[in-house]
Amino acid sequence: MALQHNITTDSGLNVQNAYSRVESILLLNKSKVKFTLSSYANKEEGIPFNKQTYMCDYDIESYNPIKQAYLYLKTLSEFSNTTDV
Repeated sequence: MALQHNITTDSGLNVQNAYSRVESILLLNKSKVKFTLSSYANKEEGIPFNKQTYMCDYDIESYNPIKQAYLYLKTLSEFSNTTDV
């Protein structure tokens, strides 16, 4: 799973249809997960142009933590216009 969306980085770089995926996931305890969202110019690109770290609630009885991370991202306004890829 990954997200496709337009990104403008803090430095002003604007990338259309960037490919972003959850990486470096860490379960902090039974109720929190920390992860990195790495963004690439396209799916084939090997080096990310942007990385951001997020933390969200984790429900041990629900979906796997990676899916929960994606579901959390989609609740944020900056990811409201993403497409699952």
